Parts: sequence; C-alpha cells; structure tokens
Amino acid sequence: MRRRGTDTMALDHEKQLAATTTPIPGFLVFDLTVHGDNRGWFKENWQRAKMTALGLPDFGPVQNNISFNDEVGVTRGIHAEPWDKFISVATGRVFGAWVDLREGPSFGTVFTCEIDPGVAVYVPWGVGNAYQTLEPNTAYTYLVNAHWSPEAKYTFLNLADETVAIDWPIALDDAILSDKDRAHPRLDAVTPFPPAMPRVLVTGAHGQLGRALMAQLPDAGFLPVGVDLDKLNIADRASVDAYDWSTVDVIVNAAAWTDVDGAETAQGRPRAWAANATGPANLARVATEHGLTLVHISSEYTFDGTRAPHREDEMPSPLGVYGQSKAGGDAAVAATPRHYLVRTSWVVGEGKNFVRTMVDLAGRGIAPKVVDDQVGRLTFTTDLAAGIIHLLRHGAAWGTYNLSNEGTPLSWAAVAKRVFALSGHDPQDVSPISTAEYFAGKDAAPRPADSTLDLTRIEATGFRPPSMEERLDAYVAQLRRDGSGQQPTVNRPD
Repeated sequence: MRRRGTDTMALDHEKQLAATTTPIPGFLVFDLTVHGDNRGWFKENWQRAKMTALGLPDFGPVQNNISFNDEVGVTRGIHAEPWDKFISVATGRVFGAWVDLREGPSFGTVFTCEIDPGVAVYVPWGVGNAYQTLEPNTAYTYLVNAHWSPEAKYTFLNLADETVAIDWPIALDDAILSDKDRAHPRLDAVTPFPPAMPRVLVTGAHGQLGRALMAQLPDAGFLPVGVDLDKLNIADRASVDAYDWSTVDVIVNAAAWTDVDGAETAQGRPRAWAANATGPANLARVATEHGLTLVHISSEYTFDGTRAPHREDEMPSPLGVYGQSKAGGDAAVAATPRHYLVRTSWVVGEGKNFVRTMVDLAGRGIAPKVVDDQVGRLTFTTDLAAGIIHLLRHGAAWGTYNLSNEGTPLSWAAVAKRVFALSGHDPQDVSPISTAEYFAGKDAAPRPADSTLDLTRIEATGFRPPSMEERLDAYVAQLRRDGSGQQPTVNRPD
C-alpha cells in the first residue's frame, strides 16, 4: 500500500475497488480507485451500488462529518458509538486503530492500518475507533447512520491500554490528546456493548396483531417500539416526517381501518383510504428515504374471491371500498425496495373477533345464523407474528407473501359450528345462511366468496403455519378457561 504521502504521484491510480475483511467481525477495509493526473486526483469516495456488491452493508447513512487536524500527532479516541461508520481521508494521512468493544468472543480484538485517500474503512456499531494524524492539514470524513444524541450511550477505551497494546506511530507522550481521551478507562473496566438488536417500530401496537408482535419480538432478538395513532398518525405526512426514523431499522405496519361495512359510508370511505392507502404510502416513502425494511399487512379483500387459492401474483380485483383502499396501500408499499407485503385472512387474536363472538353467543344460549357460502382459513395472530419474524430473521427475498394457518378451508358457518361444539354446545344451534339472506335489507359491503390463500411461497422459506383446526381448538379452550368471550358488537362474520 502507498504510505509515503498523499501527493498525486504517491497514489496508486491502477488500483481497483476492492473490499478486505479483518479480524474484527463486520469490519471492512476498502481499496478505493483514485483517478489522477498533473492537475490532482478524483475518486468515488462512497458508491452505494458498487460497494454493497462487495459486501458493504446497505447501512443508510444520515449524516456526513469531517474532522480537520492542523498538526501531525493529533490523536482522538478510542470511542465506540451506537451507529455504523464509513471512514475515509479527504487529504493527508491517518493511522487508524480499532478495538472490538462488543459483547462476545471478539471483545478486545484489535486491527490497525493507515488510511490515505485511496483507502476507506467500514466500522460496525460498537467497535471502538481512534485516529492519529501522520501529516499536517489532514482531514478525514465519516458517514454515519444515526444522529448524535445526548441521550445515547457511548463506550470509551484508554488510548494507552496495555491489554490491546496499540503500536502508535507517534508515541502518546509526544502526541496531541484531549484531557477526556487521556482519562478513559482500561479494558478491564469497560462494559461491553450488548449485541445489536434490530429496532422494530410496530404501528397499531394495541391491535390483535400488534399485541402478538410486541410479545414475540423481544424473544426473537428484536427491540420493539409500539405506536398507535396518538403517537404517530401514519396518514398525516407532517406527523410521519417529524418522527425520528434514525432510531428505526424495521417498520411493521399493523395499523388499518378494518370496518368493511363502515368503509362504504360517506364518513368511512375517506377514513379507510387514509389509514389503508395514504398511511402505507407515507411509510413506504420514509422507508425508501432512510433505507428501512417495511413490513405491511394486507388482506384477501384485495381479491374478488373467484380464483382461489389466491397466489401472490394475482392481480387485484377488490369488490368494495375496504379492499380497494388496501390494494392502494399495497401498490405504494411494493414501490419501496426493502419490503415484505404479508397478505392474510380471517384474523383471530387477543381482542374482538369472530371466534370470541361465537363463544360468547354459545355461552348465552343464542342460536346464530352464520353465512355458509364464504370459505377460507383462519389466521391466528401468534402464527402471523411468527411468520413475519421468520421473514425478518432469515432474510427472505423481498416481496409479497401469503400467510394464514394451514388446513382445509371452511365456511364461516362451519367454523361457528366447531366453536359451539368445542364450547360444549350443540353445533346444530348454528343455522347456515347465504350471504344474500344474511345481509338482506342491510347496507353491507360485498365479500369475496373464497378467501383461501396459496401458502406455497411462505412455506418455501421454511415456515409452515400450524393447522387452523389445531389452533382453533386451543384458542377456544383458553377462552373457556379464562371465561372470556365478547358481546357481539358487529353484524358481519369477519
């Protein structure tokens, strides 16, 4: 490598862009291509497409900083911050020293090298870094993917620590240091950075799916933050733009307007479009701008129910406003590069749902009429949340995935009969009725006749949902143990 200085003649203009790994996991050294002649030199300091192809994480920088140093021997560090950095030199030369301060087997691992305009390094979150200038008027620049915050926790290591024993080109006694850097602790007094946990923002955190996600994400190695309308109105651009997205890695949008019949009214129509289309479009925009992963929950109501089982590539054919608004949101989400569009059906979880209503009716001795010409599969939120987490943890290919429970599709009437039987009541108390008869004389949205989803793609990733019969049996048994049902507050079986 060129270590003689940074004049044009000293730089290697034949060198090709390349990445090299180091003893510190995730830490990369980049050889940069520098183009020069008698006028000076030019380089692509950071080039996302080329460098990610060589292994640089698509780390989404949000800030660019420059450190200028007048004199030889200026030494800064060793500082470890909760963000990733891409370091390069604009002019001059520095000696860089890095110590892994993350919890784990590589704690205390050291790597050093010189950096000039033809070399750059990628420093992962939690790796301590220090720099010593080797030429006057040296400036180095670094891209970071989080904003500095006075509330953030930083970790420091003494530049003279005997354990890591960095061989400084200029002895520290002769170097220029700040008093703060001289006072940093030795390695045996450093509290390691805990393992990095992807930060997941869950919208609609108090809904059925939101609750299941908030319960499962921590055990899966994710740091969940739940928000609802009072904290983040996804349909309001100003609210979305004001949110600090530098604190988020993944958005799971579990917020939606799900009143299918209400969406057909003059009051409900704009609310459905705001929540189901405008909101996802706002989230897709910030996901693209900040390089975030967006998980969005869709519905089988985007289809008319005539071509089941519905595949992921089926063209939308919604029958009503709810399905139309969901299809609009789906189109916006599909435009952001890092997305999982998870389409589901007949959701059952903690909160108001069809199964709870049937348990309540059975317990009160009410014999309901339930439609028998709409068929599909139930989706229990524990399994829906688990499937979403599976996609995130295993880095599945971006795109659309159908996700419901497995099993033979049933009609709503058949589900109700099974619930009555599981509740210790006569399933014959449930009277099958057609959709037309059920909604006769009522203002109601059209429903897809067949909601069955093809699960081939999600199962190809290694996730196979349990059967809905198995989950339904366990769910009803739990409701009976808890003595919980719910008053029937809706006039629709979905």
